[in-house]
Amino acid sequence: MRINEYFDGKVISISMKTATLPATVGVMQAGEYTFLTEQVETMKVISGALSVLLPASDEWQTYHENEEFQVASGQKFAVKVMQDTAYLCTYGQK
Repeated sequence: MRINEYFDGKVISISMKTATLPATVGVMQAGEYTFLTEQVETMKVISGALSVLLPASDEWQTYHENEEFQVASGQKFAVKVMQDTAYLCTYGQK
């Protein structure tokens, strides 16, 4: 496992391998962040909520506990976090 830290420690994740895909599990503190994907990412909210501006969208969409969204490889997406939020992100196709 490897610990990843982004945005001055406001986003921290731990890399792991699920039964089928590589993944990270982490926490985002309140704030706004922009991410760039290197491969397909599927993010599932474990606790809290993420407001997300997906590529090619003009509208923010909020995802709550047990909801997920997917972003294609090579895309930027923005996230607004109102409260500390835990997530699981898998990398690659399901």
